[in-house]
Amino acid sequence: MRLEVLTPARRCLDREVRRVVAEAPEGHFGLLPRHGDFVTGLVPGILVYETSTGDERYIAVNSGTLVKCGPEVRVAARAAVMGDDLAHLRRRVEEEFKREDETERAARAALARLEASMIRRFRDLELAGR
Repeated sequence: MRLEVLTPARRCLDREVRRVVAEAPEGHFGLLPRHGDFVTGLVPGILVYETSTGDERYIAVNSGTLVKCGPEVRVAARAAVMGDDLAHLRRRVEEEFKREDETERAARAALARLEASMIRRFRDLELAGR
């Protein structure tokens, strides 16, 4: 079956796999090529897939949606980090998600400043109209 993992920024993976193991809010589940069609949300965690050569590979996802339709499995995630080794993947995830958290905090702070400025301007316009 074909596994494709997408984030808003890029296609992280597009390859043939033997099986996929992921985690939904209800728990872990596995998909094989002959399984029926399936749709579920994913919680932040590790998606495991087996390559056509039998190697296990890992993708850390920061929540998302998984759709299995026929021989294709598509995952759309907010963020994804790939790795061959769980220890190395853990370090990369910590670095990547920490960087994203910092960017998100900066964006929220900028938005809060814009909102406060807009409220002050509306208040000034209201006072000037009296």
